[in-house]
Amino acid sequence: MRQNEPLYVISVAARLLQLHPQTLRKYEREGFVSPSRTSGNLRLYSSSDLERLRQVKYLVERRGINLAGVQLAMEVSRRLRSLRREVDRLSAQNDGRLDYLVQEIDGLLELLGTTPEE
Repeated sequence: MRQNEPLYVISVAARLLQLHPQTLRKYEREGFVSPSRTSGNLRLYSSSDLERLRQVKYLVERRGINLAGVQLAMEVSRRLRSLRREVDRLSAQNDGRLDYLVQEIDGLLELLGTTPEE
C-alpha cells in the first residue's frame, strides 16, 4: 500500500485520529493536508495525510502550540527530514562517522511529534 493512496473518508479518518470531522475540515483550510476528492466530492485521506494530522494533533494538544506555530513546526519538520536524508547519505560514505547527527535530528523530530520518514 502506498503512503499517498487515498483510502479513508472523513468519518473514518476522524474516528482513527479521534478528532471531529469539522476539525479535519479546519486543518484542510489551514493547509495542513489536501485530501483527494472523489467524483462525488467526498474527501479521501491517505496514510500520509493521517500522519500529518497526527502531528498537528500532537502539537496542538500535547505541546499547546497554536496553528501559526504548527505551520512553522511542520516546515521545520519537513526541512529536518530532508537534512536527515542528506546526513544518512553522507554517513554511509564516511563509515558512520556522522551517526551522532542522525540521532540529534531524530531527537528534534521526536520533539515535533513526527518521525524521520514521511
